[in-house]
Formats: sequence, structure tokens, C-alpha cells
Amino acid sequence: MSPFELGMWSVGAIVFLIYMGVYIPIALGVVSFVSIWLMRDNFDLAMNLLKIAVGDSVMEYTFATVPLFTFMGLVVSKAGLGSDVYEVMSSGFRRVKGGIGMATVGANAVFAAVTGSSIASASVFSKVSVPQMLQYDYNPRFAVGVVAGSSVLGMIIPPSAMLIIYSFVAEQSVGEMFLAGVVPGLMLAFAYVAAIWFMGRFFPDFVGGRPASDYEMLPWGEIASKTLPIIGLIVVVLGGIYTGWLTPVEAGATGSVVALLIALVRRRMTLHSFWEALLETGHITASILFLITAASIYSRMLGLAGLPNELGDLLAGSNASFFIIMLLYVLMMLFLGTLLDTASIILIVVPLFLPLIEPMGLSLVWFGIITVVGAEIGLLTPPLGISCFVIKATLNDDRISLKDVFLGALPFAGVMLIVLILLIRYPALSLAILN
Repeated sequence: MSPFELGMWSVGAIVFLIYMGVYIPIALGVVSFVSIWLMRDNFDLAMNLLKIAVGDSVMEYTFATVPLFTFMGLVVSKAGLGSDVYEVMSSGFRRVKGGIGMATVGANAVFAAVTGSSIASASVFSKVSVPQMLQYDYNPRFAVGVVAGSSVLGMIIPPSAMLIIYSFVAEQSVGEMFLAGVVPGLMLAFAYVAAIWFMGRFFPDFVGGRPASDYEMLPWGEIASKTLPIIGLIVVVLGGIYTGWLTPVEAGATGSVVALLIALVRRRMTLHSFWEALLETGHITASILFLITAASIYSRMLGLAGLPNELGDLLAGSNASFFIIMLLYVLMMLFLGTLLDTASIILIVVPLFLPLIEPMGLSLVWFGIITVVGAEIGLLTPPLGISCFVIKATLNDDRISLKDVFLGALPFAGVMLIVLILLIRYPALSLAILN
């Protein structure tokens, strides 16, 4: 069997094992290691490449951003800043049709800018937003759909773990990836708000809800006290990166200290919760870095197999246009999104397509934004829509089934696809801040 054939079988085996429930880094690492061994019939070579993969991946200084931003997000979540922002947003949108849904999107966008986690967003807003929407007679499917749809903002608005993972695979600057994610993230948030308005105007039964005439606007002083801390944190982190005063690692460290100070001042951080945040940071960091190590050996296996070059020659021989290549790429991500999580999609698909994108003179930063947005659609699609499962588990409400969550999220997956098409058609949208 030729190296190319072994490479093809390896990719198929990895997807199959992950779909069967094997832990993703195990599937990536073991299959890639065995494939290299078989391709060269040399066990020592496979071991040496594994050692190099570890040394060249998790030992890099830039990956200190992973634990720092993870810790910052956990502290912010424990400090209750997510529910505070939601309360302020809700007071502004409450009297609009679908207003609580719009408030959820706005609060999620702000919350995403300091957590970078769609799972954290889905968990927090399932508790604070869905019960209020049900209280005002919103359609349960709409209520959970809004939370599911807006939770994915955590993976595109920086700081995002997925942007960090892509930056490693494509060897791009973490800081540039963070800045490139700002405009697409805001675009997606505004598109969600517009979609909710459209649904409320033309499909009122799907949205549901009744006027909140008994609700009073928050005093300006209370609005300031609930929003200034998180706005200040965003300015420190993203402003520091944008101005060049802070590297991404320094921004993560500074943001963690500021978030901890905010939590202490608000008396939301006890010694026990601080220890919990440290432990959870360790668990999340270990899993991400293990994943990155496995992806490194997988990339080397693909190189030895010559799979990316063969794929490039195949498409070049067929005179495939930019449109055809991007169509195939998006379709592949949408298909894999029904089976795999976002990180797996990025690690499996990106190394295959990078050799096709680079010769075309396209920005790899732009390509990263396309990749993350496309892969994020999978968080809302069955059977493995992770955000939908998190919402169902967090609510633990027999009135709302997993089917309700998926059907409620479907319109928002459609909105994401429209935004993705716009980002592909107009690359300047992703690169606006960088230029």
C-alpha cells in the first residue's frame, strides 16, 4: 500500500474512531503514529517524530495564552458578570417583540469577549435567559434556540480557544487571529438580532412572548456598575493587543489579574471557588494542549503521505476555481460538523486545504475566520451539536426536549451560513482591523 493510500485510510480511520466515541487526541495520535510507522517501516522514526511534535507544539511560549484566557473566563463567569450584562441588555430590549432574545444575543457577545467559550456561554445563559423567556410566554423552542445560536459567539469573538488552535495549525499570529475575529463576531451578533426582529415581525407564533409592561428600566447608576467592569476588562485585553502594548500572553495574564480583582471587589470569589477555577483551568488546558500535540503528529503524517499535495494536484488538474474549492471546503466542514466537534474539524481539515489556499495568495488569517465560523455551525446541528446538549443538560426541564433545542437552533444555523458566505465573498470584512 502506497503512502498516499495509507494517508487516505488514516484520515478515514480517525473520523471513524472519533465518531465511535474514541477520545479525539487518542484517535489522532495513535492512528498517525501507526501510519508513519507503516509508511516508513521504521518504529524509531515514528517515535522521533512524536518527540518533535511534543517539543514543537505545547512547549511554545504562545500557548501560555490557553491557561491564561481560560482562567480569566472562568473567573468572569464565577463573578457573575454574564448575568449582570444580560440584566442590562434585557432592560433595554424588554419592550421590543423578541426583545429578551435580542438581549441574550447582546449579552452573549459581550460575555464572549472575555470568556472565549461557547460552552460557558450556553451554560450561563441557559440559567439566566431561558427561565425569563418562559416566564413571559416565549415559545420554548425559540428560547433555547436563541441561547444555542448566540453561544457560538464565544468561539469567534476573541479570546477564542478555536482561534488559538487554528493559529497553531496554520502557523499564524494569535494576536492577528484575535483582531480578525472582532468584526465577523459583531457581524454575526447583529445578524442574529436582525433575524430575531424578522421572526418576531413575520413569524410571531414561533417567537411568542407578551409585552413586559411590568418591567422598569434600570437606573443609570446600576447600569454603570454592572457594565463598566466587563467593558474595562475588554478594553484592557483587546485594547492592549490592538495597540501593541501587550502580547497575547501578556494580555491574558493582565486580564486574569483584572478579572480576579473584579471578583474580589464584588465579593464573588472565595478560596473554594478560586481553587475550583484553578482546577478547571488545568483540566481544560491539559485537554487542549494534548489535542494540539496529537494534531502536530497528524500534520506530519499527512506530509509524509503527500496527501495535501495530491489533493492540490487533483484540484489543479480539474481546473477548480476559487468558488469550487471554497464550496468543497464549506460542504466538508458542514458534513463533519454533524459528527465532530469544532476542534476536531479544524485539526483534520485545515492541514489538507492549506497547501491549496497558500498558492492562491489568500490570507491565512481570513481562511482561519472562515474555518472557525464554518466549523461552529456544527455546534448547532445534530447529532453532535455540543451547545445544544449543554443547554439541555443545564436546563434539566422535561418540558424542553433535545429535539426542541435543535429545531430552535436551526434558524440561527441558517443565519451563520449566510454570514459565512458574506465573509467568503468579502475577505476585507475579516481583515478590516488588521489593514
